[in-house]
Amino acid sequence: MAELKTMPRIDIKADLLKPWGAKWLSTFVKKEGITTEQNTFHKADQNKFVTIFDQTFGEALAIFLNNGPIEKPNSKSYSPIRDDCVEVGDVRIIGGVRPQNFDAGYRPDGPRVVFDSKSLNNNLSIGKNWQNMINDLATEATTVHTRYPYSIVAFAIIIPKPALMAKQQNDIINTLERLNTREKITDLPHLAEAISLVIWDPKTGNIDQNVPQKDSSLRIESLNEHIEELYRERYSGLPPHN
Repeated sequence: MAELKTMPRIDIKADLLKPWGAKWLSTFVKKEGITTEQNTFHKADQNKFVTIFDQTFGEALAIFLNNGPIEKPNSKSYSPIRDDCVEVGDVRIIGGVRPQNFDAGYRPDGPRVVFDSKSLNNNLSIGKNWQNMINDLATEATTVHTRYPYSIVAFAIIIPKPALMAKQQNDIINTLERLNTREKITDLPHLAEAISLVIWDPKTGNIDQNVPQKDSSLRIESLNEHIEELYRERYSGLPPHN
């Protein structure tokens, strides 16, 4: 059996985000046919933007799993296209509540690790949709954990800093930190093992180093450590790894 390695940080470089920042800064919200002054992404751009995080997560997970292969899954298949691979794309999981596609995953014998990235891209969307997003996170975690209690469920929430008001920021952080507390397989199924909140600057492409606070469980630079710790605790010594 292969040896597990150290999972590297999910390191998103500013030069990857900055071109997307230029797109965000040049696109404006249309509400009832009227263009507002609020910046945003078109839906297609939003979907492409978050794949930066999906791919980076998949690459880090593959290194941890002894540099295994990365494959694009068949979005309609409930199994990987080859044995023992990390998948980046629409990873189909049949859980206890509903079928769910995740953005990356590892499922050699069922889902051991699943990851989903979500983006809120303008103030109108944040105000209207952030609580619905929280409901989605809890439902996605529940649908996996009720059928696969050992599975590690991880999320990344990505928000451009200019779109986020202080009150929204505090409410989102407090709510996500409460949701980000599943340590044991007997913990409530709607909780997640690992959540990162990424606040980024469209002008520079830099990720905010002060929000969330350094000691927050939502810091993206600690996501890898928590996933590795829980994976070793739940799967160490089980095939296909030592």
